[in-house]
Amino acid sequence: MNLLEQTLATLRYILDSSSIVTGGAINPRHHTDWSHYAPACPGILLLPRTTEEVSKMLRICNTHKQPVVPQGGMTGLAGGGVPRAGDIALSLERMEGIEEIDPAAATMTVLAGTRLETIQQAAAEAGFLFPLNLGARGSCQIGGNIATNAGGNSVIRYGMTRDLVLGLEVVLADGRVLNLMNKMMKNNTGYDLKQCFIGSEGTLGVITRAVLKLHPLPGDVTTVLCAPADYSSAVRLLRTLQRKVGTPQAYEVMWPAFYRLGVDWSGQTAPLPDDKPIYVLFESTGSAEALEALLADAFETGDITDAVIASSHTQARQLWKIREATGEFPVRLKPLNFDISLPIGEIDAFIQDCQQHLDSRFPGHHTLYFGHIGDSNLHVTVDLNSVPEPAPVEALDELVYTAVGARKGSVSAEHGIGALKRDYLHHSVTPEALEVMRQLKQTFDPNGILNPGKVLG
Repeated sequence: MNLLEQTLATLRYILDSSSIVTGGAINPRHHTDWSHYAPACPGILLLPRTTEEVSKMLRICNTHKQPVVPQGGMTGLAGGGVPRAGDIALSLERMEGIEEIDPAAATMTVLAGTRLETIQQAAAEAGFLFPLNLGARGSCQIGGNIATNAGGNSVIRYGMTRDLVLGLEVVLADGRVLNLMNKMMKNNTGYDLKQCFIGSEGTLGVITRAVLKLHPLPGDVTTVLCAPADYSSAVRLLRTLQRKVGTPQAYEVMWPAFYRLGVDWSGQTAPLPDDKPIYVLFESTGSAEALEALLADAFETGDITDAVIASSHTQARQLWKIREATGEFPVRLKPLNFDISLPIGEIDAFIQDCQQHLDSRFPGHHTLYFGHIGDSNLHVTVDLNSVPEPAPVEALDELVYTAVGARKGSVSAEHGIGALKRDYLHHSVTPEALEVMRQLKQTFDPNGILNPGKVLG
């Protein structure tokens, strides 16, 4: 028997048959994630219902030195949950549920397979907000969100996923269970081990439960679309907004090509003329009077040249439909997406450099720029239909990531490294830091069974 067959025989001896799926019975959605990177059917799909079952599964796989790929909702964009042929996929989809909402501690305890939208709804019903918000909210699972340290529109106010996690339960490669569950904001008892697993993409351990930090529900939200005079004005507007009204719930910046596309796809009349140099869509929960005064001052100083304030929830949704055009990228474009971060003051110069390099190397390319910027996050999407065939993906990757490294940015802002960005990690991480990462991997997973080929290779 080969390695996979030996492992399968032991799994069948120890586990209930309902938690083991093989061959053609494995749903194709376990073959790849939303990146569509290198689809492959796993040799075995494991579907645990409890932490104890996860522990047994990993202990068996570790004994046989059998590679295991943890999977969540498979909505990732970096190939982090994609198995290789012969790998075992370990899906947390059956470990779903909210175990507790503690109003006094303002926490929620959940199983890793619980969908983000379910968590958001339960928090709202209890009078709280769980602010992590992604377009994939109806499909993604909280374990995957934590494993990739997901971001989203609300990071500027509430932080990344790691800022929303107080405690974790994690199963190590050898089956040991780490109980790092905690409800306290202040808990200064040695190394904060949970941070090792947040953003590690299943390469150090499998997250099975989490304690999440809840926030008060926001008050009335005002949605504004405005046209700053230039990028510097957009940054200045953000800082003034934070100082005089309060940090916004979201602060989205769109460059002209993206704005025009978003308006066109939304099927609405452009709320602002499409000849402006930059557009900002933001949400504020501060005083309406203070916000109106701020906008009036910005008009007077020339920092903004036009603006529209949503007068209803319906109008606010229409404005957001422009920004949410990204949801149709896979259908209408052949997108090569870059999720990067840069020092905020460098973003506009980076775009100019990037555009110049692309114009020179790939005349006629169609590239879109948009992002959250208040949290340093810029998204760049190249439509591969607009560049020569075969699509020069590696050349584009090298062009963009080299430019990111030159400005001391990050090759991944919120989507993780996975397999797609592994070879470019050196643009953002020093050799010394990479070596420490490898040492950490060796400590937690000495046989290298957890998600091999991801993050560090």
